[in-house]
Amino acid sequence: MLSKIISSSFIGVKGFIVGVEVDVARGLPSFTIVGLGDAAISESKERVRAAIKNSDISLTPKKIIVNLSPADMKKEGSYFDLPISIGILASLEQIKFDKLDRYLIVGELSLSGEIRRVKGIINSVITAKENGLEGVILPFGNYEEAKMIKGIKIVPVKNLNEAIDFLNDDIEINLDNIKIENHIENNVIEYDFKDVKGQEKAKRAVEISAAGGHNLLMIGSPGSGKSMIAKRVPGILPEMTDEDIIEATKIYSIAGLLTEKNPIIRKRPFRSPHHTASDVALIGGGRVPRPGEISLAHNGVLFLDELTEFPRKVLEVLRQPLEDRIVSISRAAFNVTLPANFITIAAANPCKCGFLYETSDSPKQCTCTPSEVKKYQQKLSGPIIDRMDLYVEIRRLSEEELLNYKEGESSEKIKLRVEKARDIQRRRFKSKKTNSNMTSRDIKKYCKLDEKSEELIKLASRRIGLSGRGFDKILKTARTIADLNESEQIQKEHILEAVSYRNQ
Repeated sequence: MLSKIISSSFIGVKGFIVGVEVDVARGLPSFTIVGLGDAAISESKERVRAAIKNSDISLTPKKIIVNLSPADMKKEGSYFDLPISIGILASLEQIKFDKLDRYLIVGELSLSGEIRRVKGIINSVITAKENGLEGVILPFGNYEEAKMIKGIKIVPVKNLNEAIDFLNDDIEINLDNIKIENHIENNVIEYDFKDVKGQEKAKRAVEISAAGGHNLLMIGSPGSGKSMIAKRVPGILPEMTDEDIIEATKIYSIAGLLTEKNPIIRKRPFRSPHHTASDVALIGGGRVPRPGEISLAHNGVLFLDELTEFPRKVLEVLRQPLEDRIVSISRAAFNVTLPANFITIAAANPCKCGFLYETSDSPKQCTCTPSEVKKYQQKLSGPIIDRMDLYVEIRRLSEEELLNYKEGESSEKIKLRVEKARDIQRRRFKSKKTNSNMTSRDIKKYCKLDEKSEELIKLASRRIGLSGRGFDKILKTARTIADLNESEQIQKEHILEAVSYRNQ
């Protein structure tokens, strides 16, 4: 007898329906799975056999053929264990067919018949909803992640027998009785700006960066506080909306980075890849494309420490994502587009020894020759630097500055200003787009300058030698500074401050 079960898989962050067709017939006992499955799917037959047997269900020796359609799309993972076992039992007339065309089924089986959590479950739920299905039967361990999607029935099951009983109408899964430990994190700011001594210009640059979604490059001596400042950026970003939470959770679910203790991403991501990371680790990809660091930083912060130590090839692949806020990965059979809307905070030393910016009375003095300094700084290409909206140079504090230090402004106060500026942008664009994402049309409409401001930015452009992109970035930055000051019009002082954050 032939049975058809509805399941799903995904490419990138986009889910698609997979039909699990199971035919059980008389003949020499065998178990064959076709349909471009990987090794984990081929091994499903052993897990399915053992799970059915250990669930006290008799499995008559038959010829079993399982087809995963569409057959021309590669599928991987252990998501199909549960739908395959359900299909076999339905073909053996041990499960009713009534609900099989109304529910999407996904889950991994242990040899004992227990159903284990799988990655990418939120994508399966969204796929089921988009295809008008009534509900999703999934592992109990994925319930908290899945229930984020409203408007579709979620049926969490712990073992194979429970799934069978639900499909045969022997039990009803009462979601009200499901008790899951609450893992919601409190909003205590772990890293606070009040602990950062001095570096007022860098802190101001970070505030502008957070308010408008601008990329920031900090160049400074070792120990000047670059990493300390970067780690505090997520603490001044606005709280994530429900849409942001779902987007981030989808990406982390596909990457397999969610756990039962942390099934939902509620805090702004902060990713800090090591400078030895490959271009694939940073951008994403692989035989079956997976999100890289830039997608894991979506709606959050990507911190590139020791920027000059990254291989040039790795940095150059960031050009398109920094500009387009997405990353496109092409393969022979398909193209994948992954989201990559993040704030880049980069930090680097000014020279090989790191002490180029130190004053003459500093105990640490630069020992690099001019040619060594030039060679070191040329590790960063012009196009990469040009994609940084803000550039700030910082040096280590003197002993006197450290001794006379007064506690700075807290992250909570800075966050309030950032949220106000973001709210202005939300009303302006009628979306969650920030000033850094403005198009040429947006700049023309929202960055109008008076005569004095125009003359100032023209003068700055001639002196600095700005590219067209650099010119637009000054206007975008000035628009954010004006928003922080709650000014409808960009003023001369806003242009001056924006120009001060360009690479001289």
